[in-house]
Amino acid sequence: MTGVKVLIVDDEAVIRRGLCRVMEGRGYQAEVAESGFGAIEMLQKTPFNIVITDLKMPGMDGIEVLKAIKILQPGVPVIIVTGYSTVNTAVDAMKNGAFDYISKPFTPEQIIEMVEKALEQRTVQMQMAHPAVGPSRNGFEIFVGESEAMQRVYARIRQVAPTDSTVLINGQSGTGKELVAKAIHKNSMRSNKPFVAVDCTSLVENLLESELFGHVKGSFTGAVQTKMGLFKVADGGTLFLDEISNISLATQGKLLRVLQEFKITPIGGTKPVPIDIRLITATNRDLNDLVSEGLFRQDLFFRLNIIPVNLPPLIEREGDLPLFVGHFLKKFSEEIGKEIHGISPTAMSILAQHPFTGNVRELENIIERAVVLTRSKLIQPEDLEIQSSADAALEVIAESVPQSAESLKEVKREIREKAVEPVERAFLIQALERNNWIIARAARGVGMLRPNFQAMLKKHGISVRDHADL
Repeated sequence: MTGVKVLIVDDEAVIRRGLCRVMEGRGYQAEVAESGFGAIEMLQKTPFNIVITDLKMPGMDGIEVLKAIKILQPGVPVIIVTGYSTVNTAVDAMKNGAFDYISKPFTPEQIIEMVEKALEQRTVQMQMAHPAVGPSRNGFEIFVGESEAMQRVYARIRQVAPTDSTVLINGQSGTGKELVAKAIHKNSMRSNKPFVAVDCTSLVENLLESELFGHVKGSFTGAVQTKMGLFKVADGGTLFLDEISNISLATQGKLLRVLQEFKITPIGGTKPVPIDIRLITATNRDLNDLVSEGLFRQDLFFRLNIIPVNLPPLIEREGDLPLFVGHFLKKFSEEIGKEIHGISPTAMSILAQHPFTGNVRELENIIERAVVLTRSKLIQPEDLEIQSSADAALEVIAESVPQSAESLKEVKREIREKAVEPVERAFLIQALERNNWIIARAARGVGMLRPNFQAMLKKHGISVRDHADL
C-alpha cells in the first residue's frame, strides 16, 4: 500500500532503524521520533496513517503518547511495542485505545501483519463513516477535520452530490462554504464540466446581472461587445452563488424565473437561451429572517432551500483545532521556507481560548502571520498577535484617558496579565493532571525547565501537596 505514512516512536536508535527498514521494505513511508515529546510535535503538523510506539521511554511513555494521539489525530491506529510483556500493561494499552500490543522480540513478519490488520480496520471504519461515491474520495482531500460536526457535513455532501438538487449552504463567514460547493461538484456527475463561483457581494447590482445573464452589444453604455453570462459559462456544470442574501429583489425575481424555466435572457436580448446547470448557493445570514423582513422572496427561498447543508463554526468543531494548526503550519512553513517544528503548549492553549469569529479563515491568517514573524522553530504566544479583550479595552483607554506613553504601557501590561492569568492557570493544572501531579514530569511534558514551571505554580498559588497521594 503506497502513500501510507508510519510514525515510529522509540528511544533506542537500533529499534528505530530496524522498524524503518521493515516498513520501507513494505513500501510505506516511515518517519521516526526518538521521544514522546518529539512524536507530539510531529503529530501536530503531519497526518499519519499509523503509529508504532515503544511503551517504556523517558519523559513521556507510550501510554501518554497514545492518549495524545487520540486528541491530535483521532482514529489513527496505534501499536504499542514493549519488552515488558505483562497482562496489566496490555490491558492498560487496550483500555486507552491501542489497536494492539506486541512484545519484544518480534519478527518483521509479525509486525507487518499487525500493521496491515490495523490499516485494513481503519479503511473499513473510514468507509463506514464516509460511504464511497464512485471509486475514490475525490473532492474531500481539500477538507481538514474529523469532528462529529464535520462528519455530518461529509455525510450530507455524499448524499446530495450524485443528484442535481439545488443546495443551500448555511454558515458563518470563513467556515469554508466554497469548499463544500466544490466537494459537491467534484463528487457529482458534472465533475468534468465547469465549476463557476460568483461572490454576490463583490459586484454592484447592474454588474451582477450582466455577469450572471450576459448582455448584447450596445444594450447599455459601456457594452461595447456581446458578453456571455456566467450561467452560460457554467453550462453543463455547477454555478455557485456565494452570499446570495446580497442580491436585490429585482435580481431575485430573475433568478427565480431561471430556476423555473432553465432559460436566461441576456440584458438587451430578446431570445431566451436554454441552460443546463446545477445551482449551489450559500449565505452567512438566516434567509428565513430576511423573508420575514421582506428582504428576500419566499418563493425563491423555497427553490434554493431544497437541500440545506449547515456548516458549523470552528468553535463547534471539537477536536479539529489541532489538525488545522498542524495543517497550516506545514503549509506556510513550506511556502515561506522556514523550519517550524510545531507550536508551544501555551500558544495552543491561547488558540483554544480564542473565539474565532472569523472561523477557519481567521485561524489561517493567524498561523501564516506567526510563521512569518517567529524567530523560533516553535510558535510562541507572542507570535500569534491575537487581539484579546484586554487589547480592545486598552484601545478605549488610550482614546478616552489622556496619559503618558509610559503610564499607558504600564496599564497595558497589567490588563494583559489579568487576561492571560486564567489561560496560564488552566494550562498548568492540565499539565499536572496529565502527569499525576508530579512537577518534574509535568514540566518535561510541556517543554519547560522545572524551575520556570515551579515559578509559574507559585505565581498562581497552585500547590501539589493536596494531590501527593495520587
